[in-house]
Amino acid sequence: MYAASDGGKLSVSAFVDCLTSTLMPTDSIWSWTATTLSGSGVAVGVGDGSPLGLAGNVLLAGALGVGEINKGFGLNARKADGTRLHLDDPELDPIWQTAARLNIPIFIHTADPQEFFEPIDYKNERWLELALYRDRRYPVPPNPSFEELMGERDRLFKRNPKTTFVTAHLGWHANDLGRLAKMLDTMPNLYSEVGAVLYDLGRQPRAAREFMIKYQDRILFGKDSYQPDEFPYYWRVFETADEYFDYYRDYHAFWKLYGLELPDQVLKKLYYQNALKLVPGIPRAGFPR
Repeated sequence: MYAASDGGKLSVSAFVDCLTSTLMPTDSIWSWTATTLSGSGVAVGVGDGSPLGLAGNVLLAGALGVGEINKGFGLNARKADGTRLHLDDPELDPIWQTAARLNIPIFIHTADPQEFFEPIDYKNERWLELALYRDRRYPVPPNPSFEELMGERDRLFKRNPKTTFVTAHLGWHANDLGRLAKMLDTMPNLYSEVGAVLYDLGRQPRAAREFMIKYQDRILFGKDSYQPDEFPYYWRVFETADEYFDYYRDYHAFWKLYGLELPDQVLKKLYYQNALKLVPGIPRAGFPR
């Protein structure tokens, strides 16, 4: 829930506490650590508190990025007057502009798969998952529709062309790569990652291979959780020409997958080179040269 300071503005501390984390270096790993700003009495867009406060904390802490801004932003985060906080609310522009000035990327997760916003019936490919996990549904109303959230997200990206955004889960458009391709073509500040959408890439191997090759400089490897037994499925889809094999969660996908057999140069960019380019402060030790 967002608190207000003066004049109904969003408080900086509430915004940062609820939505952002910073990518922090450690001796041997990279970890996402929550950022806390003491924005008491300072409101976004009022004076110089919010942008300068964020800049100071980022610079002093050595942060390399902001994220994950989670799906609550847009879905259920509220302003002080009780209305939904829209993704493209202009009051938040100083945050995005500060990230651009600091040259740090914003990793943002918007909504959930489109099927989660639709009725549970036999036309819904995720009906089994939604029947098993009913809390994953977002009935419309009272929730905003999937397309409403996508529109707000796209306007946010377009209105801040100097800010680098990484949209999580291929923007939930792995089942519509033409749509995602148009976004990448018209938004040069946009990148994406492949977490939790392998089931859509692996069932359209020719289209997915063409997409991954064409946009090889804009796609990063990503995964929702560290599950070592699941990684071989990613390697098999991306690296091999294998056919007709199972996905690791049958309630996500009841169809078979096929390998994309991506070229080595594309695999290197996907697995680590794009991340090193996007976040230049990541130590190079341990990565192939």
